[in-house]
Amino acid sequence: MTQTVGFYTDTTVCIGCKACEVACHQWNALPARGGGAVPLSGLSYDNTVHLSDLDWRHVRFIEQFSPDRSRARWLMMSDVCKHCVNAPCLEVCPTGAIVRTEFDTVYIQEPVCNGCRDCISACPFGVIHVSETEHIARKCTFCYDRLKAGLVPACAQACPTRSIQFGPIDEMKRRAEERVRRLHGQGEFDAYLYGADDEILGGLNAFYLLMDKPEVYHLPTKVVARLPSRSVWPSSIRSIAASLVMALGAFLAFGRRKEAVSRTEAVES
Repeated sequence: MTQTVGFYTDTTVCIGCKACEVACHQWNALPARGGGAVPLSGLSYDNTVHLSDLDWRHVRFIEQFSPDRSRARWLMMSDVCKHCVNAPCLEVCPTGAIVRTEFDTVYIQEPVCNGCRDCISACPFGVIHVSETEHIARKCTFCYDRLKAGLVPACAQACPTRSIQFGPIDEMKRRAEERVRRLHGQGEFDAYLYGADDEILGGLNAFYLLMDKPEVYHLPTKVVARLPSRSVWPSSIRSIAASLVMALGAFLAFGRRKEAVSRTEAVES
């Protein structure tokens, strides 16, 4: 059986070079938005702003200043699809276009997608978008073609600081935990792992080492996913209860009717 693989992104060593964005575009033949004329967003050096059908990797730039602006901190993070263990997008897909690969990654089979957008509503991270030209859902494929050939995903291969690391998920978690311990030993007590445990959708196969609250990086603190599988038992119980109430109502109505008939017959006799 193929081993589960994942991304470990250490934001403390990200330099915002966007090599991951470029490598992702190049390998997956993703065209530049607007024919290459990307307008300035006003958000520091962030010109893509968010993940999209053409941007499967997105580097966030977060500038933080003290009240008197005498001190500053720059947080940077390369964002991507989380390839959730319990992926809501996979569960809601009506055509089976979204599948889990032998590497435990979440993959969209584009020829099977009907563009219904159910996956967009289900994803709590705003990862999936529908192509404006092809009208199908698109997102990071985890470079599935490269994985099948035994190659590292293009973004991790291109990262010059090893902010993006790739490998067996258990090894990535051990490496990340050791990194957090080292940072704590250096007095960086804000360092923690996001998505490395099973608290968020059973775990994220693309997890992060962060230095501030999740919402600072535009990540949800609490993820409440409405998974169809979690609604089976509650729905079943409600259906059974409704059936019992209807059956009881019918039984009582039949009893009252029978009693009324008996009284009528008694009067007539």
